Amino acid sequence: MAELEINQDTVCFLSEKARLFHCKEEVVIPEVPDSPSDDWALQVLADHSGDTTFQEFKATIEDLEPDQQQAVVALMWVGRGDFSVAEWPAALEEAADSWNEYTAEYLIAHPLLADYLEEGLAAFGYSCNP
Repeated sequence: MAELEINQDTVCFLSEKARLFHCKEEVVIPEVPDSPSDDWALQVLADHSGDTTFQEFKATIEDLEPDQQQAVVALMWVGRGDFSVAEWPAALEEAADSWNEYTAEYLIAHPLLADYLEEGLAAFGYSCNP
């Protein structure tokens, strides 16, 4: 089985912040485009730059090394069903190829991010629930 390169507690913290952010009434995020490189995430999140929950989420992502940020993105893709655990190396490679300084915005712009991260963890045999 593939090994998860990111701390489970960090993923659970990010999931919790994403859930809190997305449950706010004023947060409306349109359908996700096919390309993660589009600037749609930046446009959508411009109105939420002062949101403390978003700021905590973003700060946590930015504190991670690039390879760990890529692992979070790849984990979201596994949880979303784009990759299986067996395809983990390919998911990491694709995340590395598309990595940029807007990882936090890309992630949080997915309305089901918390579910995707938790599903990704579950695929690796981990859980955010004690």
